[in-house]
Amino acid sequence: QVQLVESGGGLVQDGGSLSVSCAASTRIFSADVMGWYRQAPGKQRELVATIARGDRTNYADSVKGRFTISRDNAKNTVSLQMNSLKPEDTAVYYCYVKRTWGQEYWGQGTQVTVSS
Repeated sequence: QVQLVESGGGLVQDGGSLSVSCAASTRIFSADVMGWYRQAPGKQRELVATIARGDRTNYADSVKGRFTISRDNAKNTVSLQMNSLKPEDTAVYYCYVKRTWGQEYWGQGTQVTVSS
């Protein structure tokens, strides 16, 4: 069982920056996928970014060029640096881990609010 604990998030103005981080309670292997999803009120949860083996990254089109995902395998953490934030980025951000054998884990979520 993996527990994921997010930190960071909060309130920021339009155009500002914010970062969120996630720490896993057990070892995360370099082959496991780590990532972030988000869910805005009244909308479905959507992919923000993932990072896989060899630091191969994947971003939603809406955040490309603004967000950067990174991981530290030694510390079992994944982080998301968010720049040039927009009001439409307002959502609860969830940390995600997918083991190589398919098991998935989710954090409890952290609120990010961008004011206009």
